[in-house]
Amino acid sequence: MTTTTNTTEATNTAALARMTENLNKVEALGARLTQILIGRETHQSSLDAPNQELFTKAAQSYWSEAMQNPAKLIEHQVSFWSKSVGHFIEAQQALAKGSLKAPEDKTPDDPRFANPLWSSHPYFNFVKQQYLINAEALSQAVNDASDLEPAEKRRLQYFSRQIIDMMSPTNFLATNPDALERAVQTEGESLIKGLENLISDLEANNGELVVRLADENAFELGRNIATSPGKVVFRNRMFELIQYSPSTETVHATPVVIFPPWINKFYILDLKEQNSLVKWIVDQGHTLFMVSWINPDRSYRDTGMGDYIQDGFMTAIDEVKKITGEDQVNAVGYCIAGTTLALTLSLMKQRGDTSVKSATFFTALTDFSDQGEFQPFLTDDFIDGIEAETKDKGILPSIIMARTFSFLRSNDLVYGPAIKSYMMGDTPPAFDLLYWNGDGANLPERMAMEYLRGLCQQNRLADGGFDLLGHHLELSDIDVPLCAVGCETDHIAPWKDSYRGVQMMGSKDKTFIMTQSGHIAGIVNPPSKGKYGHYTNAATGLDHEAWLQGATFHKESWWPRWGDWLANRSKKQIQARNPGDNGQEILGDAPGTYVTRKARG
Repeated sequence: MTTTTNTTEATNTAALARMTENLNKVEALGARLTQILIGRETHQSSLDAPNQELFTKAAQSYWSEAMQNPAKLIEHQVSFWSKSVGHFIEAQQALAKGSLKAPEDKTPDDPRFANPLWSSHPYFNFVKQQYLINAEALSQAVNDASDLEPAEKRRLQYFSRQIIDMMSPTNFLATNPDALERAVQTEGESLIKGLENLISDLEANNGELVVRLADENAFELGRNIATSPGKVVFRNRMFELIQYSPSTETVHATPVVIFPPWINKFYILDLKEQNSLVKWIVDQGHTLFMVSWINPDRSYRDTGMGDYIQDGFMTAIDEVKKITGEDQVNAVGYCIAGTTLALTLSLMKQRGDTSVKSATFFTALTDFSDQGEFQPFLTDDFIDGIEAETKDKGILPSIIMARTFSFLRSNDLVYGPAIKSYMMGDTPPAFDLLYWNGDGANLPERMAMEYLRGLCQQNRLADGGFDLLGHHLELSDIDVPLCAVGCETDHIAPWKDSYRGVQMMGSKDKTFIMTQSGHIAGIVNPPSKGKYGHYTNAATGLDHEAWLQGATFHKESWWPRWGDWLANRSKKQIQARNPGDNGQEILGDAPGTYVTRKARG
């Protein structure tokens, strides 16, 4: 017995010593963290939250409602008090029974509270239930604010939701059973790894906190992602042009050129063979070209939308024509590049340029009258902050955009990954899509403000026309055959808004497809997966609700349908073209050099 007792005591003493040693390491890392935060690169404070005017209006609305309808306010408060006190009494009664057991829990399922202790342990259960009661009370108070403009109310709802999500007990070590259990199991090692992960993320972003979502060491462009064979056949200050190697003996004569968004990198369309749209298009017998945009630094501050059109779109189209010997191309624009493709087509119409045979738009907005989930970020105070930021840095740093997009899905893209990385000490997963998501690009000052002010805020393209390059560009000018793809759950470019813009275009030959899923998964939807279906309806004159009501659902991917549409506008088959066949200088292998350029100032 004595030997066993001594062994147990020795083991406990050793474990306690390791825990103490690790906690001392935590303190040292904490000091290092402090130094990083002191020296961090700052940004405009107005980009972190709305100005005080919104909250002042909300408070005024709340008290005005209280004065006009005190019974309603009292009802809310009494309900909150009743639930809080009742919850406390239930917890006390459960403890009074002499067992460490939580009271009955009727709260809805929530993935944040998956650990059984949230339901069984009285402490964690009390914290969880009280948080949910508080969240409900705050949401109800905001929803009942009646003296706010609809846009102001939507913005208040968004930011109050951010506060609610931020204050979740899962986001704090003392009230997160998963993190506490891991700390004990690892004798504090998880806390050290978590702090190291936090410091690494801060150092990678000049002191700005952006949670790393994927293991960056797991991927290398050209090795295990962006591997479709091809060559860089042209380069200027705006882009590299990639011509992909054919996989068929013959190809359609009319080449295809894809313009990806320059907010992100093009290889979302070429992550791996199984879901590569690039490979699929090449396998369908097309000569495919991809524009790979430069990741601009502050020297690009005066580069505007006109430069992206003239030195980007127009130059790329001319080079593709020159390389292939064809007089027309089939053009594809994704997201903001789809918006800019619309501007380009209007300009080409007015110049009498018929170089585009057909146009395809992936999740592209041209009518911004309904700003959807981005409305909180398109008010003057936030855009003024962006303008000040771009004037200071010459660019809109990719970190600002990444953070904005992430907080639209904060629990999935901010708090959840932060808990795993910083509290649990986990290494981010080797997930190619999340790796791409973290590989952002900057926007030039002039281009960013032209886009945000003229297109997003003022909606000038759809509402009267957009002045650029000495022309007044309008959607009605677009008269080429077009196919537009919107995504059912897209929170960046809602399908109904994409559809509305297509309706305003002047083309007589219009095809609109709505695919299931969101902005990325809806587009990167290979037929082999059999995952998401799509809707079609030839009657594009209907409003979006009527269009969907009369639409036909197809279980399979939209890619083959679009492939047939594209083939019908791609002329006869000819001998397959290889990069360099016409004597064009080869500047390097795909995916090129511009795509590897990281976002720096």
